[in-house]
Amino acid sequence: MSTDVPVSAAVPGDQPAAGIRSPWLSRAGAVEATGIDAGIAAHYGDPVREQRELVAGRAAVDLSNRGVISVTGPDRLTWIDSITSQSVARMQPGESSETLLLDQTGRIEHAVRLVDDGVTLWMLVEGSETAALLGWLERMRFMLRVELADRSAELATVGAFGDLDLPTAAPNGVPLLWRDSWSHVAEGGWQYSQGEHAGAEFDYSEALVPWAEFDALDVPAAGVLALEALRIAAWRPRFASEVDERSIPHELDWLRSAVHLSKGCYRGQETVAKVHNLGHPPRRLVMLHLDGSDAVLPAAGDEVVLVADGVDKVVGSVTSAARHHELGSIALAVVKRMTDPVAELVVVADGARVAAAQELIVPPGAGAEANVPRLPRLGAVTRPR
Repeated sequence: MSTDVPVSAAVPGDQPAAGIRSPWLSRAGAVEATGIDAGIAAHYGDPVREQRELVAGRAAVDLSNRGVISVTGPDRLTWIDSITSQSVARMQPGESSETLLLDQTGRIEHAVRLVDDGVTLWMLVEGSETAALLGWLERMRFMLRVELADRSAELATVGAFGDLDLPTAAPNGVPLLWRDSWSHVAEGGWQYSQGEHAGAEFDYSEALVPWAEFDALDVPAAGVLALEALRIAAWRPRFASEVDERSIPHELDWLRSAVHLSKGCYRGQETVAKVHNLGHPPRRLVMLHLDGSDAVLPAAGDEVVLVADGVDKVVGSVTSAARHHELGSIALAVVKRMTDPVAELVVVADGARVAAAQELIVPPGAGAEANVPRLPRLGAVTRPR
């Protein structure tokens, strides 16, 4: 990755104004995405080939609709450490991390990708999160020595696999390159999925590229559909897709990369500890292998049902779906914890019924890791063995 490109000052023309499409949409074959990825390309004419090129490290994906927030000042790391789920107080220049901002009941409010350059902590977030997260952080600064700014007008996010050479910004001599830690369990984290993990080879990163360099970037492009297919196959949760108003990290196996279980207190920490040590998450993430014979791909929100005695019982909903270049039609879904993990399910999609085979991610027994011995009921007689 290049390291000598400074962050340019935001000037008119550096990036599209709000509501304007990415300049990469002028590339040959580009088809604009809809919904949460509006403003960037869904694909450039061949989503399957683009997946192969992307995972092989020969293409990059335009994520310029994402947001970038900078936090400067000597208190930046200890402050973010104290209010979010990950231990980041001792992050070193160039180091990447991921953290969650939870509410008082442990529900996920924001998911943030972090890279520090020794002077500034850079936050990479969904575009729709940027204003709300920045406003909340501004209210929480109090007397701390930190300064916040929305840098989305200066830096575009570009996703890639492997070590694709990109003109990565380095305003303080350290490349602003976030490396995803999903391929392993982060220090202080916990993995609920058992056996070989589907994300073990998920060698993904996101580079912050100055807008002046981004428009003219000479690199083969893959659409966001290609990235989504690879993410789903790796069981990788995304805030804009897998999170709803009830989500807690345990349900999505997000303790794996974004939660440090032995750090100090933070908002929502009590729920995180209680569910992990004593309870079970009420829902669980599952990957679905879909019957592709009818060429129907479910959409986010489509119901997942279990058929029992000829009656449909709704057990959850699809959060994201894609056609993978090797696995075929796949989806992530959040279902009720006690849904039979070997049962064949059905997704009701656009009036069609799509058969779905489960691949276990978060098992029904996730949690209760403290192994606290069960105490006898008050007044119960304990008989010798």
